[in-house]
Amino acid sequence: MTATYTFDVFSSLDGFASYDNADWGPYWGKHGPEFLERRIAQYDEEQRMVFGADTFRLMMQMIGSSKIAAEELDPVNGRMRPMPTTVVSSTLEGPFDWPDATVVTGDAVELITRLKEESDVPLRSHGSLSLNRALMAAGLVDRVQITIFPVIAGQTGVEPVFQNAADFDLELLETHTFDGRTQELIYHPTLHS
Repeated sequence: MTATYTFDVFSSLDGFASYDNADWGPYWGKHGPEFLERRIAQYDEEQRMVFGADTFRLMMQMIGSSKIAAEELDPVNGRMRPMPTTVVSSTLEGPFDWPDATVVTGDAVELITRLKEESDVPLRSHGSLSLNRALMAAGLVDRVQITIFPVIAGQTGVEPVFQNAADFDLELLETHTFDGRTQELIYHPTLHS
């Protein structure tokens, strides 16, 4: 049996994963206690993180040095940093100030196929848009977990989550509303034929 792979991504209502030249703040400035409780619970589960190079660089900048105590970080990031992490990259070279990061090089589809077969724990990739679009097209993503924050970032939004993705049919597995405003939708994707 292969490990479950979840593509976990945050988005504005209009489909942007991030913003530029604006001060929305963390979580688009819309996180609340229910949302944080859910995220903390998800990162308390045993799993392996998977990142592409750009997202890993961003996470290292955001979360910072391992010298910063977990208690000083956002509670979600404090739980994410010590997790075993696989970084798919042909450009990064260690060592990294990250507790348990392994860089793997080669074809991402082949690498993640092998990791799914070998892993004893579920795999979760937060962000890493181009990596995950390629893995979806190869049929390796079991769950797309998209958290939609109640903002429209038409002027400042960057990184459209599904830009240039293949066409997919989505089977809704779960839906949650947090703090009366933030939606979490979990789908099983299959290529549209």
